[in-house]
Amino acid sequence: MYTDDDLLSLSGLQHLAFCERQWALIRLEGQWEENRLTAEGRVLHERVEDGERESRGDLLITRGVRLRSLRLGLVGMTDVVEWYREEEPSSDQPHAVRLSGRGGWWRPCPVEYKRGRPKANRMDEVQLCAQALCLEETVGVCIDSGALFYGKPRRRTGVQFDESLRGETERLAMRMHELFEAGRTPTAQYEPKCKNCSLLDRCLPKITGNGKVARYLDREVFHPDP
Repeated sequence: MYTDDDLLSLSGLQHLAFCERQWALIRLEGQWEENRLTAEGRVLHERVEDGERESRGDLLITRGVRLRSLRLGLVGMTDVVEWYREEEPSSDQPHAVRLSGRGGWWRPCPVEYKRGRPKANRMDEVQLCAQALCLEETVGVCIDSGALFYGKPRRRTGVQFDESLRGETERLAMRMHELFEAGRTPTAQYEPKCKNCSLLDRCLPKITGNGKVARYLDREVFHPDP
């Protein structure tokens, strides 16, 4: 179990799943560079988080819910949590809880908004799953699924929080704490995905990647030709 002083940003899991060096440049070195993709994503989240609580019969919508997990060492905020009214849950593995000031039982479903399209990797799913794990720890329920809403196709993609995704999310949370404790930025490795990274001009993976700087220093500084 972690303490409040140990908690790291939940949103960093998405950066870590994309690239460990990107995570370290942002979270360890405090570097940031906005491009069109990050700007569009920021505006989308500001719009989502700027709303009030809504109630539509058997559906309650809450926005900007604060999250924390001492087990995973994460802290963050959801875009949206939808609560669906349910019948009384079974006692062995409840999926719904009582909410203050509202009758009945309510099942939570986290929803994350993304500006682009569904990705080939699971970085968005990991971030959403981490939100679900935090919610589970906070309200004491089992959350089977959530949803990602993508801005380009303008539709939802359902996400099942199966054992594989939960395991990957927990592994990345542990890895993030390991990197934070080490306090060192990983070396660059150039890949095709680098062209979409807002930190491309700061990271310089083509120049510094794959040990090029270390080999240069070794050749020119530490072991120059006589």
